[in-house]
Amino acid sequence: MKEQRSFPKQNEEAVGALYLVPTPIGNLQDMTFRAVDILKQADVIAAEDTRHSKKLCHVFEVDTPLISYHEHNKREREQELVNRVASGETVALVSDAGMPAISDPGADLVKRFIEETLPVIALPGANAAVTALITSGLPTESFTFVGFLDRHKKNRKEQLDQWRGHSSTLIFYEAPHRLKEMLKTVESVFGNRQIALCRELTKHYETILRGTVHELQEWIDEYGIKGECVVVVEGASEEERSAMEELPWFEGLTVDGHVQAYIDQGQSSKEAIKQVAKDRGMPKRDVYQTYHVNE
Repeated sequence: MKEQRSFPKQNEEAVGALYLVPTPIGNLQDMTFRAVDILKQADVIAAEDTRHSKKLCHVFEVDTPLISYHEHNKREREQELVNRVASGETVALVSDAGMPAISDPGADLVKRFIEETLPVIALPGANAAVTALITSGLPTESFTFVGFLDRHKKNRKEQLDQWRGHSSTLIFYEAPHRLKEMLKTVESVFGNRQIALCRELTKHYETILRGTVHELQEWIDEYGIKGECVVVVEGASEEERSAMEELPWFEGLTVDGHVQAYIDQGQSSKEAIKQVAKDRGMPKRDVYQTYHVNE
């Protein structure tokens, strides 16, 4: 158990800390007073893209030095940031937009700081996922942030299969050029559920589309889509969950995914293929061919 006291008591000496500072997802007026203050007070700002963050700092008259911290240099930069905070410095971490550590390499940095028993202090602020959720009109009592799905169709379907029976509202991020394929997979796995697409949140061209998955696909076919997208999907209904409970455990898995599940349990590929053929009532040779074609 590790206890963190984020702020020193009176007369206690201040120590270094990593501050997670959210930045606007579009509208600069969403920057908080506290976020600006922390950026000004920090010894250094670790930014995903220093060119992008330099513009933000210019707007708010922040002259704190910037260094890069992103997916491609995070391992080398990590130790430097740990050393800075351990020596008493304050580091502010920002992503290009929104909350650091959400679909962002900052999550690894937070984990490392916790391992080192160094303070990690998060500021509240702009976040595309929660903003989309509360404007979607879908239930907010329970929700799950999934983030980006795999770009490959087979892997994307397997990911969605895992969420098919969940009753919570599901939140995804998706690039506009992959959105049509993502929605096709959503409909094939979840059916024609209620959905909301939120694009360009807080920006001039903010657009919210609410309806069914099929209606959204028709709209995109007619008008196209641009900009960063958050997709909010209705959770499984009680009827859907009841129906799934009556299905065999491997329902929703591909044949090769079914074989792999048995292999993961310790069976040989030969044993797994034989068991899958029995489970599905298929000829063993058909299972064998399907599995080896997709290897």
